Formats: sequence, C-alpha cells, structure tokens
Amino acid sequence: MSKLFSPFKLKDITLKNRIVISPMCQYSAVDGFANDWHLVHLGSRAVGGAGLIIQEATAVMPEGRITHADLGIWKDEHLDKLKQIVSFIHENGAIAGIQLAHAGRKASCELPWNGGEQIAEGENSWQTVAPSPVPFKSGQKAPHELSIEEIQEIVFAFRAAAKRAVEAGYKVVEVHAAHGYLLHQFFSPISNKRNDIYGGSFENRIRFVIDVVEAVQSVWPQELPLFVRISATDWTEGGWNENDSLQLAAVLKDKGVDLIDTSSGGNVPDAFIPAGPNYQVPFADKIRNEIGIYTGAVGVIVDANQAEDILQQGKADLIFIARESLRDAYFPTHAAQILGDNIEWPNQYVRAKRETFKK
Repeated sequence: MSKLFSPFKLKDITLKNRIVISPMCQYSAVDGFANDWHLVHLGSRAVGGAGLIIQEATAVMPEGRITHADLGIWKDEHLDKLKQIVSFIHENGAIAGIQLAHAGRKASCELPWNGGEQIAEGENSWQTVAPSPVPFKSGQKAPHELSIEEIQEIVFAFRAAAKRAVEAGYKVVEVHAAHGYLLHQFFSPISNKRNDIYGGSFENRIRFVIDVVEAVQSVWPQELPLFVRISATDWTEGGWNENDSLQLAAVLKDKGVDLIDTSSGGNVPDAFIPAGPNYQVPFADKIRNEIGIYTGAVGVIVDANQAEDILQQGKADLIFIARESLRDAYFPTHAAQILGDNIEWPNQYVRAKRETFKK
C-alpha cells in the first residue's frame, strides 16, 4: 500500500488515508447558514474518498466573515444544517473537521465573482477590525484598532464556536491563523503596530493566537485533534518569516496543538509569491523535522505521485488538497488507481470498479 493511502492516527481518530480536503470558501451562505450547496460540496468529497474534510473558514462572529456569504457558527441556530453535513461525511467514511476563523481587516468584501473588493459602506458592509488601524490595501477604509477588551471578546467567540463545533459533531478543529486574516495580522509586524501586551515583541504578537488556542482547548475534547493553519512567511522583507514560524510552531507544540497546516502569504497584497508545484512543502518539511510536530503540506499539489513523494520523503504527514479537489471531487479515488491501491468505494458505486466489472 502507498503511504498516501495508509491510515493515520491522531489521538482518538484514525484517518483512512493521508488526503485532506483543505478548507475552501464557497461564498454561498446567507447570514452564516449552511445550505444544500455545502452539503453536496462537502459530501461529494467524502464520497470521493478523502480521509479528512475540513469545512471552509467558518466565522466565529458576523464581523469575522470575509464576505457576507461566508459560513458562520456564531449562533446555535447555525447547527442544524451543520449537523446534517457532519453526519453525511461520517456516514461515508471520512472525518469531518471545521476551520474557525475571523477575517479581521480583510472582512466586509464582495463575492469573488463580483470583484472581491472590500465594500466600504451600504448593504453587506461593516466596520473591519485589526490589531492596528492599517488597511490591507491602499485606498481601503482603516480598520478599527481592537482594544484589549474587544480582543478578549473575540477570544470568547472562538471558544463559543468551538463548543458549538463539538455539539455539531466535528472530530477535528482548525484555528485559522494564516492568509492575512486576524490572527495572522496580530503576529505579523507588517500589520501589528501595537505597543501593549499584544504588540511589539514576538511573544506579544503571538499572544492572541495562543489565547485563542487555549480558549478552544478549554471546550474541545482532549481526545480529538486540534490543528492550527499558519502562513509560514509573508514573502516580504520585514514581515513574518520562516524562522518566526519555527518559533511559533515550537510554542504551539508545547501548548498541545497536534498539527501545523503549513501555508504562506496573504498579509501583503503585492508580495511576490513563487507559486508552483510543492512551493510551500519546504516550510512543512522544516517545521516537521526541526520542531517535531505533525504537519500538513498544501499548495499546488495536483497529482498522486507528487503527493506520495512528499510523504515518502518525510516532508509532511498529511496532504491538503484544495483547487485540485475543486477540479476533481474524486481525486482520492483516481489517485488510488494511479498508485495501485485497492480502496473501498461506496456500495452504490462498486459495480463501476474495474476489477469487479463484468459483461
């Protein structure tokens, strides 16, 4: 059996393979409520054979949404549909996870297919927040600088969201601290100009993400995994960098985080990012092997042999598939065929497996 299709145990759960469907926003919710689009989108990836499916960035507060059409988990009423989605994923052999998020200064935006620009005023807009009143792009309205009391309110919102995630039945929770969203904004010196306990030194700038992790842990079952997604570098001089990420990963490991989902960028609009196959894998590799914590590799991983090589070389423990999964919901099934692994198919589809086909 290939490494890609070998089981992977994390605390009390076992993934049937190492393929993770990365959180991918669908911008299809109303007032944070999931609907049948999310059920079919996430459910089809479970049918397609993935080991773990992490639901898109799900806002812990209304103001934490990237757009007005993002999913939310800031109120109990959101849970009914989420429970249905989780149940379907689990019934079809995958593990359901959720990414908890707050967009900070990158919130209040238009839908991507409508341009994606920040909405400054009017319907579907709201005041954004950040560690400092520094807009993401020139010409944007300055975000509100969070007070310490407001920071603590957001920490509590993450805690409440994690508690709802437990009730909904998710088995993995991921804290989103990447891609220029609020937690990343705090730990990057490009966006954090504070001079209180949440700014200045490295220890102060990471304080918010540590507060959030500890708040989530206070309600999340100890036997279930906790991931943190980070941007390993801002790809900009004077910004967050690879060495900072190694230090943060060490702290998160000591705090009991189980895996670092290793991405990059997102906090600087004009940064040059050398995107290409495996371009972020070295970050996952270094964190895994220097810090000794599980990592997930993500970013332009598009075929089975590429994913297998990453695992065989010990550069990561899990493979996170994003855009390739949008192109092919059955990527795991097709990858297994390429690697020669005979994996289980849904009973409804077994008659289409080549080795069982009969005229």
